[in-house]
Amino acid sequence: QVQLRESGGGSVQAGGSLRLSCAGSGATINSFCMGWFRQAPGKEREVVAVIDVAGPTTYANSVKGRFTISKDNAKRTLYLQMDNLQPEDTAMYYCAADSRRTHYCYSPFTYNYWGQGTQVTVSS
Repeated sequence: QVQLRESGGGSVQAGGSLRLSCAGSGATINSFCMGWFRQAPGKEREVVAVIDVAGPTTYANSVKGRFTISKDNAKRTLYLQMDNLQPEDTAMYYCAADSRRTHYCYSPFTYNYWGQGTQVTVSS
């Protein structure tokens, strides 16, 4: 049973920063594709950023240059540093793991473990 738990969400003014954390099992962090996804009200869930087991990362065009995904295997934690937040970033953010892959992690269709989500709200 893989369990993921997000934290670090909140409300911030445009231009501000937040750092999300995802606590997971050692096996998940060390052996699976990991990613951050988000879903705004009335919209479908979308990929924000993913990280391969070996470390390479891929970002959605909308967050490139502003968000950074990283992981600490020793702490069994995945992070999403979000800088220069904008109102359009407002969404529920989810941490996810894909036990089926170790690389080429951008496709969202096979992620099979999900956290409960943490809300990020950005005001003008």
